[in-house]
Amino acid sequence: MCGIVGIAGTRDVAPVILDALRRLEYRGYDSAGIATLVDGHIDRRRSSGKLNKLGDVLHSRPLHGHTGIGHTRWATHGAPTETNAHPHASKRVAIVHNGIVENFRELRDELKAAGHTFESQTDSEVAVHLVTDYLDKGLSPSEAAQAAVRRLTGAYSLAMIFTDHDGLMIGARKGAPLAVGYGTTESYLGSDAFALAPFTNKVAYLEDGDVVVIKGPDITIYDSEGRPTNREVKTTSASAALVDKGGKKHFMAKEIHEQPEVIGHTLAHYLDPAGPVVQRQGVGLRGALSKASRLTISACGTAFYAGMVGKYWFEKLARLPVESDVASELRYRDVIYPKDGAALFVSQSGETADTLAALREAKAQGQTTIAIVNVAESSIAREADIVLPTFAGPEIGVASTKAFTCQLAALASFAIAAGVARGTLSEADEKRLCAQLLAAPRLVAEFLKQEPKIEQLGQEIAKATDVLYMGRGPSYPLALEGALKLKEISYIHAEGYAAGEMKHGPIALIDENVPVVVIAPHDALFEKTISNMQEVMARGGKVLLISDKEGIARAGDVWASIQVPDADPFLAPILYAIPVQLLSYYAAIAKGTDVDQPRNLAKSVTVE
Repeated sequence: MCGIVGIAGTRDVAPVILDALRRLEYRGYDSAGIATLVDGHIDRRRSSGKLNKLGDVLHSRPLHGHTGIGHTRWATHGAPTETNAHPHASKRVAIVHNGIVENFRELRDELKAAGHTFESQTDSEVAVHLVTDYLDKGLSPSEAAQAAVRRLTGAYSLAMIFTDHDGLMIGARKGAPLAVGYGTTESYLGSDAFALAPFTNKVAYLEDGDVVVIKGPDITIYDSEGRPTNREVKTTSASAALVDKGGKKHFMAKEIHEQPEVIGHTLAHYLDPAGPVVQRQGVGLRGALSKASRLTISACGTAFYAGMVGKYWFEKLARLPVESDVASELRYRDVIYPKDGAALFVSQSGETADTLAALREAKAQGQTTIAIVNVAESSIAREADIVLPTFAGPEIGVASTKAFTCQLAALASFAIAAGVARGTLSEADEKRLCAQLLAAPRLVAEFLKQEPKIEQLGQEIAKATDVLYMGRGPSYPLALEGALKLKEISYIHAEGYAAGEMKHGPIALIDENVPVVVIAPHDALFEKTISNMQEVMARGGKVLLISDKEGIARAGDVWASIQVPDADPFLAPILYAIPVQLLSYYAAIAKGTDVDQPRNLAKSVTVE
């Protein structure tokens, strides 16, 4: 997760920004940079590698100026080189960017045709030239920034400084978080309040579509319609544990809202949006996939449900036979591993004891082992033949949220790569599916705007003693995950079922007191799922339908519904994970449970 820090101050800010960036090192990065205004002109220092290297650059070539922006970058579009490091700049503006600009190809081509020259391989640089283009047309910095962000599609946060405008700093947020810090003589921008804690305890969090214009200590926030607005200024404790909740009551809430950002980082690691194609895999992955006679997928808990979704993707896109089993069972079975087989293990921590033991057994049986992990230095990552990292950042809440959707993002990219390697996906198929995936951060951010409605539904779900979830195809693992989330943090008994299995026993549980959450995107299996839903309703079941606009219109009367943005069915597991997370979160709030540290559970299960 890239880090952003900006200061409009009264002192040389580069050393202060460098210290603040160190507070964001936990987010992960592979290059860094700082830009300031020096006598009205933009000056920059950038480097690949860690902040110590940038510190050396600043020591040998000091950077003065009272207004500046800094950035730590995970290499996404373009290698981790100094040229690709942020801030990017023209003669008129310098910008740091976090997120994905989905439409950067179209904007880049338009701007190149208008005479702009691009220096980097990043999507971020398009924002520099877009703002510059508006400045060249006579717009003020505020007008140019607002006009530019209205043209950007995706999930992002931005911070900008402008030539000849000392003390002026502009920020924008859509999907990716951005905090504004209030001081007496200075103002601040940061990816999260943690970076700003040494400077101020008064912080406001921008909402989607907001643009903030900072002039020294004066701060004006504009909403998505360009109207001046107020955002609540919160007084935070200097405690890192508190400020790092991003203004939310719980880490789980913060981590749910980080998903547009971290899904974007994970996708950007694997996908080249200029194609769009799959650009990166672990060394030897394509060869292992092209010859694999079977893929065995194993994990525990939520990670296993991610793997179950992967099973559907691999079989459909790559025509690759898949067996999946929970690691605590797989490791004790007499598994018949095929020759030229591959085995995939999924773990947030990379230290899950059962998953690690299952990996070791598969490796001993001659399987090519592949790991999807969020901790690159973990045991599973070290022992696997091929490592596919996710970029969720630290996940503090015990109930997995952002790690799950990042696992899905990696699996989806991996499944496309498998289809290409095995010759079951054409170049056109690859580009279409990658384009759909790149839209996921924006669509997740769009859905999160429905949170107040889901809060009300969570309060209703909290009144139940039993809740059932059901879905078909890739929505079946989502039903299992939804039930697990509810059990984990609200302590309400819940079960997930394949929709077609309801009439084979579970339908006996249905009455007016048992809510049934139906996960049914309008896909090839929709009519079958709705038929099963009608069987539930005919027996007095209280149905909460999660679907898209057309699905809800076609389903008929239900107790309640949650509308998910329209998207290709391929994306559904990533998008539909969000409502089941929020539903569980607000049910737990209503029950008064310990959301971040539910009873009897640990974040990383390192024993049997």
